[in-house]
Amino acid sequence: MQIRVILLTIFGLMLLLLGFIGIFLPVLPTTPFVLAGIGCLSGTPKLRAQVLKIRVFREYFENYKSRQGLSRKTVISSLTYLWSMLIISMFIVGKLWLVILETVIGICVTLHILAISKPKGDYNP
Repeated sequence: MQIRVILLTIFGLMLLLLGFIGIFLPVLPTTPFVLAGIGCLSGTPKLRAQVLKIRVFREYFENYKSRQGLSRKTVISSLTYLWSMLIISMFIVGKLWLVILETVIGICVTLHILAISKPKGDYNP
């Protein structure tokens, strides 16, 4: 195995780990890490196939590949989890500047999730 493939495989697995952690941490983006991780695994087709058997990773990859956007269930669960964790954090921290920062981050992440929830050009008022 070439050193390049080995390094890309290690880097891809680290990116997938960050993507997995991002599922549970509202401020860490999941999709870019998962997509980049799967892309890095292109040099090892068997490992890539094994990763795509994992439902969570497969869903992100297939939605991106087919440009379907996020499902309504994913959007609702993501936003519910995001805001519940941010609100709990706001109460625990209790510092005004951190509450403002978390609110701004929450709004930005919410807008991002809503922007990718539907495929581009699928606007029906």
